[in-house]
Amino acid sequence: MKLNELRDNEGAARKKKRVARGPGSGKGKTAGRGIKGQKSRSGVALGGYEGGQMPLYRRLPKRGFSKPNRKEYAVVNLGLIQKFVDAGKLDASQPIDENAIVAAGVTSHKRDGIRVLAKGEITAKLTLTVAGASKAAVEAIEKAGGSITLTAPVAADSAE
Repeated sequence: MKLNELRDNEGAARKKKRVARGPGSGKGKTAGRGIKGQKSRSGVALGGYEGGQMPLYRRLPKRGFSKPNRKEYAVVNLGLIQKFVDAGKLDASQPIDENAIVAAGVTSHKRDGIRVLAKGEITAKLTLTVAGASKAAVEAIEKAGGSITLTAPVAADSAE
C-alpha cells in the first residue's frame, strides 16, 4: 500500500448539496424552499420568536433538578452473573470483584461502581465484592451459600 493509493470507502464521503446553483443542479431557482410563504424567506425562526410575545419556552416554569455529582452505577442482575459462571467466564471458587466482572464481559463499564439486583436465579456459591446490592440480591446470594461485601457507603436512614 502506498500513500497515493489511500482512498475513502465507497460512499463514505458524500459531496455537499450546493443549492441555488442553476436549474441543472436539481436544487436551483427556489433552492428547495417552495414558492412564497414565511418559510421561503430568510431570517425565519418559527420555533422561537413569537412576534414580541413572551415565547412558550419562557412562559413555562423550570422543573426539576440535576445533581451535578450524582453517582451512576452499572447494574448487573444475578441471573446474568449465574449465566457467566455456568459458561466458565467467571470462577465461582475465587472471590469476584468489580474488575473481574468487567473483565469477564458481564458489563462493559464499571462507572461509579457495580450494583447487583435480584433479577434471575443464583445457584453458585459466590464471594462478591461490589459497590451496592439490593436487599433481595443480598438475601438470594446468602441463601445460595455465598457472601457479599458492599464497598460503597450506605446512606444513613433519616428515621434513626
